[in-house]
Order: sequence, then structure tokens, then C-alpha cells
Amino acid sequence: MDKIKTSHYRVDKVISLKDIPTLNTLNATEEELEKALGKERKKLAKFQNKMYAHGKYGVLICIQGMDTAGKDSLIREVFKDLNARGVVVHSFKTPSAIELRHDYLWRHYIALPERGKFSVFNRTHYENVLVTRVHPEYLLNENIPGIESVDDISPDFWEQRFEQINNFEKHAAANGTIIFKFFLHLSKEEQRHRLLRRLNKEEKNWKFSPGDLEERKLWDNYQKCYEEAINHTSTPHAPWFVIPADSKEASRLILADILYDELKEYKDVKEPELDDEVKAHIDDYKKQLEEEDEIKD
Repeated sequence: MDKIKTSHYRVDKVISLKDIPTLNTLNATEEELEKALGKERKKLAKFQNKMYAHGKYGVLICIQGMDTAGKDSLIREVFKDLNARGVVVHSFKTPSAIELRHDYLWRHYIALPERGKFSVFNRTHYENVLVTRVHPEYLLNENIPGIESVDDISPDFWEQRFEQINNFEKHAAANGTIIFKFFLHLSKEEQRHRLLRRLNKEEKNWKFSPGDLEERKLWDNYQKCYEEAINHTSTPHAPWFVIPADSKEASRLILADILYDELKEYKDVKEPELDDEVKAHIDDYKKQLEEEDEIKD
């Protein structure tokens, strides 16, 4: 199996998505990939337990991708060995009436992870420079001052949003949130196969919507918007990683490996030391408990 190099996937310069492969099997079988993922899951679970005890960091994992990119199954498979109380998944859908009465980042601020926990954003605050950019009419629902029609949305508006998102992430990172942003890079042909699979398998039919085909017609527009968003917002404190997504098994392993590879560098994350008074009497506490067993016998 090929070695996974985090730097190979991190966006630290201007990228063109069409030049980045959508398939990387790591020269491994599905069975080998699943076995390797199991090992990464155990390492992530151990780190999460230690991070919870340490209590100073939270981890935010943002996952974006076109429809059928594998977001849901990736979240299920990568995080299933972590303590369920330590991972909170937020699936951001169309903003509710209450959410629309706040600024567009409000619902994301309140979903940031508690210290010691992982928050996974399944679709993220980047929908506000992706879907709304492809469908600018959606912005009119936000009742933004000065935006009365689509014609009022200038290129500067999007530049301001990129800056606002960067500031949001900078603030979160400065207050102990470790941020990862993953774009699941899927090919249009693989999406076609996955949509057909949804239609051909009765138990998968519920996942299909005719709207999926309408959005597919806008593929090139979405790719352009993703590329610009990634290039404007990949920063040292909140980097983007572009993950080849045509192989679900490989994409899960790559993402999990990157997560652990980066998190293990936080050397200050350690279990807290016991209070000296408690430590001095550990043998006494053990003896009390052992004597309870002897009394029962």
C-alpha cells in the first residue's frame, strides 16, 4: 500500500481542480484499505479520549463535496470507534426561518465543538459561497441590507464573504479549535454511476431526487466556485485538503490518516496529572476497594 503524505493533499498554493486526480486507490485492495482504516480509527479514538481529559482543544472537521461524494458514509466509517459522546455531527440543510433571522454564520458559530470534542460539519458554512453563488437568488432570503435583487450582488460581495469566513475561522482557531476542511473531489463520471446505483437499488431510491439531475447540469459552475472558495480560504490555521473521492474506501483512509497525522503534533495534549494528595494515597484507595471484595467473600 502506498504511504499517505499529508502534504500531498494540503492546499498551500493556488490550485486548479481539473489538474488534481479524483481517483487514488493507494495501490491497495478494498480489504486492505478497510483494515488500515480500522487502525487509524483506534488511534483517533485514543487521541480523542486524551483530548477530552486535557480539555483545552476542540476539533472541527468540515466536509464538502458534490452530491454522492460519500460524505455520509465517510463520517460513519471514520468516526464510529470514537466515543459517541465525543463526536457531534451537524448536517446543515436549507436555513430555517429562525436561522434566516440571524447572519449566515450564526448557526455555525453555535455548532463549534466544545473543548475535548469533535464537531463534524456535513456540508458547512462554505455553502454560503457555493450554493448561494450558483443560485444567487437564494441570498434574497437572508434580507441583507442593500441586496434587493440579484443585480445588487457584486463580485466584491463574494470577496467580503471569503474575508468573513477567514475571520470566523481565525477567531475559532485562536480560541482552541483545531480546524480541518476536506473537499471530496469526485469525477462527474463517478457521480453518474452513483446516481444510477441509487435508481437501480430499490433500498437506495429514497436518496434520489430529480433535483440532483438539475444540479448536475451546473457541474462546471460548482467546480469553479469550489476552486475559488478553496483558493481564497486555505490558511495555515484552517487548511483545505483535496481528497480524491472516486474510491470511497481510499478517501476514508486518506482523510483519517491526515487527521491523525496532524493531531499527533499537538504534543501538549496529555492526560492531566493527578492531584498530589490523591496520588499519595492511591495505595490506600486500592486497599479499601480490595478489602470490600474480601468482606463479601
